[in-house]
Amino acid sequence: MFIETPKKTVQKNEKEVFEFLTDLRNFEKLMPENIDKFEVLSDDRFLFALKGMPQIVLERKEQIEYNKLVLGAVSEKLPFTLIADIASLNENESEITLSFNGEFNAMMAMMIKTPITNFMGTLVENLDKMNLS
Repeated sequence: MFIETPKKTVQKNEKEVFEFLTDLRNFEKLMPENIDKFEVLSDDRFLFALKGMPQIVLERKEQIEYNKLVLGAVSEKLPFTLIADIASLNENESEITLSFNGEFNAMMAMMIKTPITNFMGTLVENLDKMNLS
């Protein structure tokens, strides 16, 4: 299952956006209002839970300086990656696209598609509203 957010323009350069996202503590600021738990486990891992949902632990899998951050679920029960692609528009603007890629059976995919789409939309919208510096 692949889900991608529309491109989002933010008033920060790609370096500022990348540095914000690679500090995993900042993901707490991007979470939806119905966040139930958020905890940084290490420099490369954090866990979160939305109300009524199981806890998910994400781990940094890959990063390409100023362009890409890949986070992957630690649990094999919900195998997925969350990818942030950052593109420079000019010295004060960049464009961010979030994508979700997971392997789920058809029933699970049908159940989680809307909540995941909404979750990713919230992450990208909250990034736009943030003071990243």
